[in-house]
Amino acid sequence: MIQEETLDEILGGRLKIRQSKTGYRFNLDSLILAHFVTCRPQSVNLDLGCGNGILALVLAARFVQSRWRGLELQAGLGALARKNVEENGLAARVTIDIGDARNIQKIYAPHTFDAVVFNPPYRKIHSGRINPLPEKAIARHEVSGSLAGFLAAAVYALKPKGRVFAVYPATRLAELMRWFDKKGIEPKRLKPVFSDDTTDAEFVLVEGRQGAREELKMEPPLYVYDAPKKYSPSMERIFADLASPAG
Repeated sequence: MIQEETLDEILGGRLKIRQSKTGYRFNLDSLILAHFVTCRPQSVNLDLGCGNGILALVLAARFVQSRWRGLELQAGLGALARKNVEENGLAARVTIDIGDARNIQKIYAPHTFDAVVFNPPYRKIHSGRINPLPEKAIARHEVSGSLAGFLAAAVYALKPKGRVFAVYPATRLAELMRWFDKKGIEPKRLKPVFSDDTTDAEFVLVEGRQGAREELKMEPPLYVYDAPKKYSPSMERIFADLASPAG
């Protein structure tokens, strides 16, 4: 069955993203994570569980000297990501691979990447109703991947002193820190994300580094909205920053 697609312009029209009309669609947290990521010139980086390619595409467009690989388990999403790469003219710097992060050693050589980014499935199998659409279920629930699996893949793929960037629910921050410790990744930056100033934190953005010394920078919180359906000035700055190359 061929899924219907939408073609959405983002970042002031810099990128055009094809998405499934009824299946997995990227969320605002992917753009927030992309803004949190820092990227060195000439670096080679990996987007684990890349979906339709949103993170790799935004980061390649923002950091114009960087190169990216995207790894996606679901063949349909991987094909869509490849189409998005081609249509945005980024095939020289972005490559999409279809495969399972749990078998990453069969796909990439060890210690290949300067940084690994991911927005992993974060809903436990028994925490609420699983979406009947497999594309959405696999992307959001720990059906075929988990935080531990993504971090194990990241450790395998990273060069020494390589960096990990992730977005994860604030309610599972303690678990995230435990897995960082188990995998030898030291948290270096942490930023909480709130819907507005009346709510608890929804997500945390975290940068970790292999084999680094203990020193964590707690960044100011991000409030997405300052009125119903009205983005905050900080969120508007994120959109503006992402719409312009950073280097």
